[in-house]
Amino acid sequence: MAAYWLARSRITDPIEYKKYTDLVPGIMARHGGKVLARGGKYQIMEGPEDFHRFVVIEFPTHAQAVACFESAEYEAAAAFRRAGAGVVENVIVEGGEFTV
Repeated sequence: MAAYWLARSRITDPIEYKKYTDLVPGIMARHGGKVLARGGKYQIMEGPEDFHRFVVIEFPTHAQAVACFESAEYEAAAAFRRAGAGVVENVIVEGGEFTV
């Protein structure tokens, strides 16, 4: 079952953040990820306006999405933004309808 990597970000240093975003698409693709949305037009319908960049990436499985996030190559790329270039919230969610 497909899984989705959802990211919300606030960029504080665009030059350093770009070093991260230049690397990520290739890393995602090597793990089976397909970018569905990356930084396009958005409208916050409800909730705080803490973030201004939104990304949705589809992976074939939840395990592949987690493996990508935990990979050494992603960790190396993420180091650019984690060093102060931006604030990101990442969530990986399995697709389908699961209700309690």
